[in-house]
Amino acid sequence: MEIHPTAVVHPKAELADDVVIGPYCVVGEHVSIGRGTKLVSHVSVDGWTEIGERCHLYPFASVGGPPQHLHYKGEPTKVVIGNDNILREYVTVNRATVQGGGVTRLGHHNFLMAYVHVAHDCHLGNHLIMANCANLAGHITIGDHAIIGGLTGIHQFVRVGAYAMVGGCCGLTQDVAPFTRAAGGYRARMYGINYIGLKRQGFTNDQLAVLKRAYDLLFRSGHRLAESVKLARKEFANHKHVMEMTDFVDGTKRGLCASVGRDEETDE
Repeated sequence: MEIHPTAVVHPKAELADDVVIGPYCVVGEHVSIGRGTKLVSHVSVDGWTEIGERCHLYPFASVGGPPQHLHYKGEPTKVVIGNDNILREYVTVNRATVQGGGVTRLGHHNFLMAYVHVAHDCHLGNHLIMANCANLAGHITIGDHAIIGGLTGIHQFVRVGAYAMVGGCCGLTQDVAPFTRAAGGYRARMYGINYIGLKRQGFTNDQLAVLKRAYDLLFRSGHRLAESVKLARKEFANHKHVMEMTDFVDGTKRGLCASVGRDEETDE
């Protein structure tokens, strides 16, 4: 274990043997940090916070601070961060509220760039990329392999599905379906399947073709959404990715981002 003499580490904090705590870091009483994790400098880790193995926290990151929520009364809610995460400069991850389930969670292999904010009760999956100044309000869920563009703000309780791509400078107020891409100013809209991102993740041309057909049926057929889901489940019953998409759509509470028409799309 390597702790810089200027760092302040509570004696009850649980640190693995090879953790590195750099200059001017502060680690609180109820914190646990796993093997190989490094706090570069000026990092604050407070509250009931668990950080996994081989994470890398850069200067002025703040993890485990109290939620920005008027009803929070100091309850011992948590932040749980998995393995192999990178949190760049000034990233903030707030602990949860009792009302929201008690845990703000970040999975494994995620890259949060500078000034990203993860608010209380968010649940983030694995292999995410969040670009500079992407901001999440409370109770947001983001699926595996999603990408959130810089300067994007996401409204509380919104869900972003797995493998989705959200462009920069967006205002996202409704859900984004898995495998799709969304962009566009104050109220983002969906622009079809995330072809480039899915190809990079190893999706085949046949899989992409099926997702394209399912997308058109769900969002461009003119049917009511509930009817589109029923038709898609019947036609694509043997395609697990389409079933994931229909389950996501069926579970929406805030509604889905509107899809642009074919004359505006930029699908390949």
